[in-house]
Amino acid sequence: MLEAIDRSRFDVIPVGITRDGAFVLEDDSPAKFRLDVDALPVVADNGTRVRWPESTLTREVTVQDASGAVRSLGDVDVVFPILHGPFGEDGTVQGMLELVGLPYVGSGVLASSLGMDKHFTKIVLAAAGLAVAPSVTVSALSWAADPSAVAASVESLGLPMFVKPARAGSSVGVSRVADPSEFAAAMELALREDSRVLVEAAVVGREVECAVLGGRGGAAPRASVAGEIVMTGRAFYDFDAKYLDAPGVELVCPASLTDAELAEMQRLAAAAFTAIGGAGLARVDFFLTPSGFVVNEINTMPGFTPISMFPKCWIASGLSYPELIDELIALALEA
Repeated sequence: MLEAIDRSRFDVIPVGITRDGAFVLEDDSPAKFRLDVDALPVVADNGTRVRWPESTLTREVTVQDASGAVRSLGDVDVVFPILHGPFGEDGTVQGMLELVGLPYVGSGVLASSLGMDKHFTKIVLAAAGLAVAPSVTVSALSWAADPSAVAASVESLGLPMFVKPARAGSSVGVSRVADPSEFAAAMELALREDSRVLVEAAVVGREVECAVLGGRGGAAPRASVAGEIVMTGRAFYDFDAKYLDAPGVELVCPASLTDAELAEMQRLAAAAFTAIGGAGLARVDFFLTPSGFVVNEINTMPGFTPISMFPKCWIASGLSYPELIDELIALALEA
């Protein structure tokens, strides 16, 4: 995004977040943060501290350098929270920005929180009449109290099944369980990421995705052409495949669908976006089964890497990467 954003229109203030949660002023360097399989980028603590506005009466953002000197970074028009997972796309950062009165790209607190929590996403989507995969939600307390009872409670889901942290992103902590002997290890892995775990029946079907943009001026959401994830040698679409271009997965965009299938998928994607109260953008993931589409999940801040499906789908729909950024900023300023 640092590389693609139109610098003739926008002045960019790159803010990084360290592992300890400090907001630091970062280098405006696309190369520094490019994904590298051998050395993933890290935000280091450089001693600076970005200070958000102290009230909604100003949009001025300041930075304190390592010596303690404070200078203004100017008035900020909009924040683009390019963050995944807990404390980033779950409504927490969105809530902070609401408190200080800064406009931001994407969904608000409730929709972000809903989209992040796979358990409650299913409840809301099912209530809106959308098909979702059968699942059982397990708490850390129930697992610690009686693992055998938990294992028995999910048997009806059949094998294979997927074990996922209820609130995590990018397939972190997700396991495919093909044998009962693998279940305990999968639960322990998922519980490292969250205190609640979603155990979900595997759905047999094509894995297809649709990108959604909010409508301008209160208009209906817009949906892109479909993309498809084709497994050629991996058990599922995991972190390495999503971000590190690992082999064993082919991303096809546009996917080969009939006009009727694409229209139905776009309708369902917009319906899912509306059901959670989405704003700005989302990616809705489906399984196309012999009996129709099943919603897998909705991502309110989808990936923006060069291999990510969200920009790929919009580029295939006729919107360039810089134009997509422009549109998202315009939607945020309109909200």
